[in-house]
Formats: sequence, structure tokens, C-alpha cells
Amino acid sequence: MFSPLPTPSEMSNWDKVTINEIGIRGEILMENAGREAVFALLKGYGNVSGKKILIIAGSGNNGGDGFVMGRMLADLGAEVLILHTAPKSKYKGDAAYMLKVATRLGVNMKFFRATEKIILPEADIIIDALLGTGFSGELRPFAYAIVEAINEAKNSFIFSVDIPSGLNGLTGLPQPVAVQAQMTVTFEEAKIGLALPQADAYTGTLVVTHIGIPNEVKYKHPATHLLIRENALEFIPAPSPSMHKGSSGHILLVGASKGLTGALHLAGISALRAGAGLVTMACPDGLAAEVKAGKPELMTKGLGSGDQWNDQMIAELLPELEKYDALVIGPGLGRDKGALDLVEAVVKNGHPPAVFDADALYAFAKCPELLQQIAENSILTPHPGEMARMVNSTIPEVEAKRINTAREFATESKTIVVLKGAGTIIGCPDGQIVVSPLSAPNLAAAGSGDILAGMGGALLAKGIPAMQSACIAVYWHGLAGQYLAENFPYRGNIATEIADVLPQVLKEELC
Repeated sequence: MFSPLPTPSEMSNWDKVTINEIGIRGEILMENAGREAVFALLKGYGNVSGKKILIIAGSGNNGGDGFVMGRMLADLGAEVLILHTAPKSKYKGDAAYMLKVATRLGVNMKFFRATEKIILPEADIIIDALLGTGFSGELRPFAYAIVEAINEAKNSFIFSVDIPSGLNGLTGLPQPVAVQAQMTVTFEEAKIGLALPQADAYTGTLVVTHIGIPNEVKYKHPATHLLIRENALEFIPAPSPSMHKGSSGHILLVGASKGLTGALHLAGISALRAGAGLVTMACPDGLAAEVKAGKPELMTKGLGSGDQWNDQMIAELLPELEKYDALVIGPGLGRDKGALDLVEAVVKNGHPPAVFDADALYAFAKCPELLQQIAENSILTPHPGEMARMVNSTIPEVEAKRINTAREFATESKTIVVLKGAGTIIGCPDGQIVVSPLSAPNLAAAGSGDILAGMGGALLAKGIPAMQSACIAVYWHGLAGQYLAENFPYRGNIATEIADVLPQVLKEELC
């Protein structure tokens, strides 16, 4: 279900362990990297025979990859010029070796002096092998000028090696500018910064190629970040011939308040579309008809009397919780004292595997001590505003450090935290971070979060652990948004349509 997303330092460690402990020479890894990069370029661009190719080679291993590519592309009939940014005598290690090989084979090279005005020769293809994922800090003036010159070459196909130069491999942000590539090839696994949505404007098509790092190295030195893979939906249990509604999960959804009945209804529809066998929606009795909204498939449990949460309703609800396979609490719940008392009572009295969403998160912001009493196998689904409220911060601050915020909150609360947004972040109690590779503007619709909450509850009700349920729901939700974009390319879809396409998306992915 997951692929590792190493940080730049973790990737560097994989290289070192492979070379120093396993004994695979660095030259072999570099040769493999250059060869795989050429294969990617040929697939993305096409035949290079007779094409003018400019390679800008930095002074480190990224430049070494560029030397390998230059040699191989020259053999394919391309007219290659390598501009190396350091004197040949300054190259060290594997890069120096590859420079010597390319020189002996007569590959055309020129020293790219820092004192020169940056005027790049015309080229059909520019290969950016200036800076790799080890780059940090801000670009120095010469590198800055080179990056800007590459970006001004509008008639060239821009191809970046490992990472677009100037892009931070940890955050996916330019420092302060970065090469805007049409294609980026990265080695072994995508680095975390490349998987974040803010990097998309720089990477173009991202291709991940393997260069020979043994799996044993990755297992013994695991990455602290993971990416949800394309096979995530395969972990949803397949229907069995003997299945019945009771065996496919009975979920209880708790919420609704005056004027906010639609949220609970949407979560209920979503839970059914995600495969729950039975869905019951608990709400104040005076709101039950509105919550049901004429949908006969949804069952309601009207509590007490009236339309505001109160002690009587809470007393009626608590003994019922143990009857259900999963709980979703919060959609449309409201923020008055009765609603806050309800969340507190549910947390303190125990509950089945649960999704806490929307106004339930407001209760945690008001009473942070409740977070320490949530049952295991629970999922919190805040959007940036809700997260900012819970951590006493601001939305811009949360957005600027999404990964760290999700990690810290998950480890402190011992819950699974789904920080929603483009490239949703899932934080786990052990500090693991999972990133969704999907961004879907069609999900930016009122009620979309209620759909995700219902999906998470349905998966929990099937017995899928919280971390996997959260990741599957996030990925499935993202695919639904992308699916809707085919018919709603300028958005305009509504939340019920997100729920309605869930079975079709599952069919498209698994059949």
C-alpha cells in the first residue's frame, strides 16, 4: 500500500550503506542512474539523434550523473555539450571518474565560469544536473543565475536529474527559485519534497527509477515518510458470496444541529456508498426527519426531544455505542454546551473505532485534555482551520509546516491525524507520516469533508485498522475527485456526487 519517501539525508544514508556495507561501488550506482535517466528522457522526449543537448553539470554527484548521460546520449547520435561548473581538477570521487570516462570518449565539454554572463547556447534539450537533493539553504548567485537562464529557455525541453535545481528536497519549495522542468527523473524513490503538491510546478512529469539500492537496506533503514501507492484500494476486503448487511459493518453517525442537518446526511450516504452494510444516524429527535431527508436506506435514531443536544440525549446514546462496529461523530454537531458535553461523554465512556470530524474537533480545541482519553484506533480529520484551532496557531502557520504539525499532533494525541488539503498528510502515533499523491480541485466543495468522514467510518466498520482505513479513504476520496473532473472540468460538482461515484471509482481501479 505504501512506497517509502526518504528525506534527502535518508537517501544519502541508503547510498552510503549500499556502498560501504553492502559493497556495491558508487560508480555502479552512478552508471545506473545515468542510464535510467537516459531511458526516461527517451521515453518522455523521443529520438535524440541529431538533437542539440545541453547538459549543465554541477560539482557534485548530480554533475556525475550528467557526465554519464552526456556520454550515452552522444552514443545515440545527439550533439552534446556539457557545461561543467567547476574546473575538472575539482571533481572528486565517482563524479571525477565519470568525468574522465566522458573526456576520454571525446564528449564536448566547456568550463562554465562563474564570472561569465549567463547566456545559454540554443538547445533542443537542456539537462539540469546542477544540484541534487543534498542541496539546502538558498541558491548562491551563480546557481541562481543559471536556474533563471534555464527557465528562460522557452524553446527547450527541460529535463532535471534527481530534483529540479533550487528545489528543497525536504519541503518541495524553491530556494528562492527553482528550475521549472517538463520532466524530472529521480532515483530509487521519490524524495519527500518531490511528493508534495507545491513541487508539481517545478518537477513536471516525475519519473521514479531504480538504480540498485537493495531492499534490505531500505528495510533496515526505513524512511520516516511514506507515499500511498496506486494499489491502496486493493486492501478493501472483496465481497464474499456469503456476505450480508450485518457482516459488512454497522456504523453509527452522531451529529446534526439546527441548520446543520445536511452534514450528517452526507456522511451517511457516503458510508453506504463506501460499502457499509448498515448506517444509523443519531441526532436530536426533532431533527431526525431532516437528517433522513427522504432517504429510506438511512436509519435514524432520534434522541430525547427537541432539536438541541442535552443530557437526556447523551444518556440515551451512551449505552448504544457498544452495539456498533464503528462511530463517526461531529458532522453538523454544533458548538453549544450540549454538543461539547456529548463529545466529552463519548470520549470518557469509551467507544468503538471512531472518526472524529468537524465540530467534534472544536470540542477538542476547547478541552484539549480529552485527546488523551480517545480510544485507540481513532481517526481525527481536521482541515487546516480546525488544526490551527487545536494547536493554538494560524492557518498560514499550519500550511507552512503541514508535515511537522500533523506528526507532532498525532504523536501527542496517540491518534491518526488526517490533515486535509491538496496532498493530504496522515500523521501516525509512532511519528510516521503518510502522504497522498493526489490533488483534486473537484473536492473543494461544501460537504466534501463529510463524505471523507463517512468513508473512513465505513472502512473502520469492516475491521480495517485506523491507519490503513485513513489512507484508503483519503486515496479513494482523491480518486473520486479526479474522476469527477472528467465531467466537471471547471468544478461545479456537489458533495453527493463525490459519494455517488465511489463504487464506480472502485470498479475502475480493481476491475
